[in-house]
Amino acid sequence: MAFVTVKDGSQIFYKDWGSGKPIVFHHGWPLCSDDWDAQMLFFVQHGYRVIAHDRRGHGRSSQSAAGHEMDTYAADVVELAAALDLKGAVHVGHSTGGGEVARYVARSEPGRVAKAVLIGAVPPIMLKTEKNPGGLAMEVFDGFRAALAANRAQFYREVPIPFYGYNRPGAAPSEGVIGNWWRQGMIGSALAQYECIKAFSETDFSADLQAIDAPTLVMHGDDDQIVPFADSAPLSVKLLKQGTLKVYPGFPHGMATVHADVINADLLAFVSA
Repeated sequence: MAFVTVKDGSQIFYKDWGSGKPIVFHHGWPLCSDDWDAQMLFFVQHGYRVIAHDRRGHGRSSQSAAGHEMDTYAADVVELAAALDLKGAVHVGHSTGGGEVARYVARSEPGRVAKAVLIGAVPPIMLKTEKNPGGLAMEVFDGFRAALAANRAQFYREVPIPFYGYNRPGAAPSEGVIGNWWRQGMIGSALAQYECIKAFSETDFSADLQAIDAPTLVMHGDDDQIVPFADSAPLSVKLLKQGTLKVYPGFPHGMATVHADVINADLLAFVSA
């Protein structure tokens, strides 16, 4: 397995397949790089170099005791990009990974990034505040923390149901998809995943979005039950200098998995344009 050792000694696991223009995939909470299987297989077969890493404390990366916040997540990507000498890359982030992309791209070295994509992403900020009255109440995230601490294994059986829209009328739940979500969550660190809840819910990415110069595609399902559409994608695109919003009627949070054919085609069109 391949790892980059970052400044504090943590090891960041990554996959690096193919050659050509690089596309870097950033996963959501509490998952790992395996969540991008459908995209990585698709793009490597279309002649791209595809890279995905496990965020610190997630997947096969070090279960570090510290650094479970967005500044460190972005700093780890800086070191990964330097180690792999990534230039002109497209960075694609889902959910929490979208926040990581926003912070990284806003601070990236010139020439490293060509474009960015935010899919069902947490920016600008998820938490309800005076400046963000449409956000989710702190009690929602406190509930996540309580459920994780009490019985993480059971909690991770329950989350994929709304994550993939399997609780909607006519949905056909896939036991394989649900089990794969559970598997990814359970191989990570409970501490890292617990602390990451604060990172994805309370971090304000407004300044990051305003600082991004690269063309950015914002993709979001309007039936997202995890990151509600109205308080995320349309607000993010207003802050971006070169933002484009694409809305998917009826699609859930995990649309890149359960609607991979649609999402992959739109990603390819944006990346290749």
